[in-house]
Amino acid sequence: MGSRRRTIVALLVTALSSFLILTGTVAAQSENRDLIDSLEYQLLYVALPLTLFVLMILIYAAVKFHDNDDPQPTTEDPALEITWTAATAIILLFVGLSGYSVLVNPYVSPSQALEDDDRSQEGFDSFEDLPETDDEVVHVRGYQWEWQATYPGTNVTTENEIVIPADKDVTFWLTSDDVIHSLFVPDLAVKQDAFPGDYTRARTIVSEPGRYDAVCSEFCGAGHSRMDATVVVVEPETYDQWLEDNAGNDNVTAAPEPG
Repeated sequence: MGSRRRTIVALLVTALSSFLILTGTVAAQSENRDLIDSLEYQLLYVALPLTLFVLMILIYAAVKFHDNDDPQPTTEDPALEITWTAATAIILLFVGLSGYSVLVNPYVSPSQALEDDDRSQEGFDSFEDLPETDDEVVHVRGYQWEWQATYPGTNVTTENEIVIPADKDVTFWLTSDDVIHSLFVPDLAVKQDAFPGDYTRARTIVSEPGRYDAVCSEFCGAGHSRMDATVVVVEPETYDQWLEDNAGNDNVTAAPEPG
């Protein structure tokens, strides 16, 4: 019996250690990442105690009844059945409401930030036809196997570098020249598909200047694994000065250094 108790204690210690490791994360660099991380931890705080509770019941039953030579069916207990049914419904309601509050956030579902008239529009013919927003806007075009970013109102173009200001709402309008691509910035939790002949929107606000890796997460041909880029986040003053200094360029422009 002593070995069984030691096994149970070891399992509980392992589970608690895993919980502490999982929750000891650094602060999120973007609003998108903060929203998604918060949802994950909300669900984890509910799921882990339930998992431990069920595990303890399972171990208890296995230890107590493993040598029962005359097992009997459990007696009916309406109160217990109602209790676990209601508890399950409450848990599912909590998960649904938590997920819904994140999914409708304008950073996760950018269409929520558009006016109703703009939200209903379809079939834009060019970047110039897209609805206006109060965000800093970057036009991103994917093609085999590169990313090109242009900045409205300037002649500035960058290849495989997407420059945005820190602490400002930013909208990426994406399209593709050939096949379906998908811009994914893991550290910022930004992900949006780019479709040929169509325009999709991603939205974020980043708190920390720096360089963040971006990749194409939709298989797009033989060069798919090489289709990566860098999102360069700089201070707003640096961003404005960079656009001003390069406003007359009509070729590819180097991104500024963060910091």
